[in-house]
Amino acid sequence: MSETIFSKIIRREAPAKIVHEDELTMAFYDINPKAPIHILIVPKKPIPTLADVTEEDLPLISHIHKVAQTLAKANECEGWRLVVNVGEKGGQEVFHLHYHLLGWPKA
Repeated sequence: MSETIFSKIIRREAPAKIVHEDELTMAFYDINPKAPIHILIVPKKPIPTLADVTEEDLPLISHIHKVAQTLAKANECEGWRLVVNVGEKGGQEVFHLHYHLLGWPKA
């Protein structure tokens, strides 16, 4: 996999407003938000797309979903969705697997 901006953020070589980090993932605010809360959740393991996930990656994917739940709750989201774009035609711009947590806080 080639170098991406997310790899640089994970190594702290590029700026980001980080809201979560653990041994498997990092989460930070999207620089071009599409919702009141727009957080990107990125695995530290370099996986280009969701189509490249293997069976051994499934615990990591489950962990990402748990991180999304935790972040949605911490941000008091009344409603939220988790989006993954796959491939150029699917709207993926950065080829390092990432999930978009789009949330709408309680009024």
